[in-house]
Amino acid sequence: MKQLILLFFSAFLITNCGTSSKSSASSVNMNEAKTVDPTVYASTITAEELKEMLYKYASDEFEGRETGEKGQKIAVEYLKNQYQSLEIPTPLGNDNYFQEVPLEKQSVSEAKISVNGTEFKSFEDHIVLRADNNIDLITNDIVYVGYGIDADNYSDYKNIDVKDKIVLAKAGEPKDANGNYVTTGNSEDTKWSNGRQSLSSKRDAALQNGAKGLILLDSYMFIRYAPFYQRQAANGASGRLSLKSNDDGMVMLMVNENLAKALYPSILEDEKPKELKTNLNLAIENKSEQISSENVVAYIKGSTKPDEIVVISAHLDHEGIKNGKIYNGADDDGSGTIAILEIAEAFKMAEKAGHGPKRSILFLHVTGEEKGLLGSRHYTDNDPIFPLENTVADLNIDMIGRIDPKRKEGDRNYVYLIGSDKLSTDLHNISEEVNKKYCNIELDYTYNDDNDPNRFYYRSDHYNFAKNNIPVIFYFNGTHDDYHQPSDTPDKIEYDLLENRARLVFYTAWEIANRANKPVVDKATE
Repeated sequence: MKQLILLFFSAFLITNCGTSSKSSASSVNMNEAKTVDPTVYASTITAEELKEMLYKYASDEFEGRETGEKGQKIAVEYLKNQYQSLEIPTPLGNDNYFQEVPLEKQSVSEAKISVNGTEFKSFEDHIVLRADNNIDLITNDIVYVGYGIDADNYSDYKNIDVKDKIVLAKAGEPKDANGNYVTTGNSEDTKWSNGRQSLSSKRDAALQNGAKGLILLDSYMFIRYAPFYQRQAANGASGRLSLKSNDDGMVMLMVNENLAKALYPSILEDEKPKELKTNLNLAIENKSEQISSENVVAYIKGSTKPDEIVVISAHLDHEGIKNGKIYNGADDDGSGTIAILEIAEAFKMAEKAGHGPKRSILFLHVTGEEKGLLGSRHYTDNDPIFPLENTVADLNIDMIGRIDPKRKEGDRNYVYLIGSDKLSTDLHNISEEVNKKYCNIELDYTYNDDNDPNRFYYRSDHYNFAKNNIPVIFYFNGTHDDYHQPSDTPDKIEYDLLENRARLVFYTAWEIANRANKPVVDKATE
C-alpha cells in the first residue's frame, strides 16, 4: 500500500479513468462532491497494486477459497490483515472483522412415507429437499394450496389457515385468458414459475404463512432431481451447503404424480385451496454437519450522516479443489475482492486528509456466494449489521478483470451494469453522470434486460439487497472459457481494465456517500 505523499504526485497523471484534477463538468448537479477533488484519491487505485494483491489472493496457497474449508480461512485472515494495515476499523468492534455465517452441510435424507396405509418409495416417488430437524409425524390435517403462491395481486393462502400444518402445492403459476401469468400480466417466467427459483419462492411463502412443511408436485423437476439425489445417497455424498435455519422443523418434499394424487386425487385439475382429510405418516432423519464460515466487514464512519450506509460488496469464496486441481478464481471473484481493498484505501486516504465520506461506507466481503448467495443472504435476512432501512445502496462487484469473448462490438474499455435502474432512477442517473465526468467507460446494459435468459440479476450478492428494495448496481465483465475452471488465473487478468472499473465504483460510491440526498427508490417491488 502507498504512503499518503504519493497522492500528490499521482494526482496529476492522466489515465483512462479520471485521475486528472481537470476532469470535465457534468450536466447533473453534483455540488455536494465539488468541494473535494476525488481524482486525488482515485489515483491510489492502480493496476500495479491490484496485480500484486491478486497474484497473492488467487494463488495456490489459498486453495481455491472454498466456503468453510482451509483456503477460505486463509482468505478471511488475509482480508482482515489488509484492513488492519490500512487502519480501517470493523463495525463489530474489538478487532472482530468476521461476521459468523452459520451453515449446514446436509447429506441426502430419505423419508418413509405412507398415505392412507399405502407406502411410497424414496427417489421413486419422493425426495427430501429440506429437513431442518428429525421428523416423525402422523397427521390427517393437510392443506392444499393450489400453486402455493403468495403475491400482492394473487394468493393461494388467502382465507385459509396453514399455521403448523403440512401444505400441498403444485408447480407452475396460473395464467389469464390471454396466456399471461396472473402475478405479472405478461408471459415471461416469474419467480413462481421458473425452475429452481420457484422452489425457494414457494418454500418461503409456506414458511411465511406459518406452515411447518411443504409437499410440492413438480413432475418435470422430479425427473431431473431424483436420480441425482439417489446417486448422492448411494455414495454417501454431502448435499449443498445451506444457511443453518432458525425455523423449527420446516420440511420440504418434492413428489411425483403418483404420490400427489394419493394425497389429493384432483390435484391436476383443481386450483382451489382446501383442507384435505388424508392420513399421512412421515418420518425423516435429519443428517447434517455444522460448518463455520465468515463474512469480512470493515467500515469508514460517515462524518455527517453516519447512520446512512453505502455498501460495497464482493464475494471472497470460490470453488476450492476438485479432482486435485485448484480453482483459483482470479476473476471470480478475486478481481472484485481486491478492487474493494483498493477502493477502501482510497476512502481512507480521503478520511486522513480530512475529507471522509458524509455517509458511512461498509466494505462487505461475503462468503458462500458460489453455494447460493449464502453470506449476503445471512447479512440481509438474518443479521444485518446496519439496519436495512438505513442502507442507501449496494454496489456489488463480481468479475471485473476480463473481457467477454462473446462481446463482438464496442470498446474494450467497458463494463456490464446490471440493476442500476430496476429500483431507483436516481441511482441509474448518478451512475451515468459519474462515469461521464470521470471515466468514460462504455456502460453496457446487455444483461440488464428483464428478459435476459442468463438471469444474472438474480445470480450475485446484490440480489439479496435488491429483494429488500435497496438500490443496487452489479458490476460485471461477463463470463469466459475460464469461468468456474482451474484456468481462471491471475495472469489472464486485464489489469488496466480492472483499475478503470474499480475507479468507477469508487467514484460512484463517493458521489452517493457525499451528495445531499440519498437515491430515491421510485420502483419498489412487492
